[in-house]
Amino acid sequence: MPKLNAWRVFWAGILFAVLAQIVHTIGSFLTMGYYTNPDYFAVWSKIMMPTAGPPPASFYVYSIIFAIVSGILVALVYGVVRNCVPGNTVAKKGLNYGLLVFLVAGIPSYLMLLLLINLPAALILWWAFESLIIYLVGGMILAWIMR
Repeated sequence: MPKLNAWRVFWAGILFAVLAQIVHTIGSFLTMGYYTNPDYFAVWSKIMMPTAGPPPASFYVYSIIFAIVSGILVALVYGVVRNCVPGNTVAKKGLNYGLLVFLVAGIPSYLMLLLLINLPAALILWWAFESLIIYLVGGMILAWIMR
C-alpha cells in the first residue's frame, strides 16, 4: 500500500466537503419546490426537517461533518489506488477517478433510492447530477492535492 500523507488526505477531504456543500446548496435552491412540497414532508428525516419549514442549524453542522468524513474517505481510497487510475495528467487522473467513484458508488445508490424512497425520479436524477459534478471536480482536487 502506498504511503499516505495524513495532512494531504485531511485537506483533500476538507476541500471535497467545501465543494460538496457549494454544489448541494446551489442544487437545493434550484430544486426547492420538492423540499417545500407537503406531499414529501414525511420522507425527510427528523434531522433535516423536525417540523415544517427550513432545516435547523444542526442539520448544516451534520452535513458539513458528513461531507468532511466522505471527502476523507474518498481521498484515502484515491491515495491507495492512484497508481492504477488512468491518465497522464493530474486533471485526467482526477476526472477518471471521479467518474469511477460515481459509476461504482453513485449510480447504484441512486438506483436504490428509486426503489426505496417515495421521491420524484426527477429529484433523484438531479441529486445524481450533483454527485457527478462533485466526484469529477472533487477527483481533480484530490489528484492535485495528493500528487
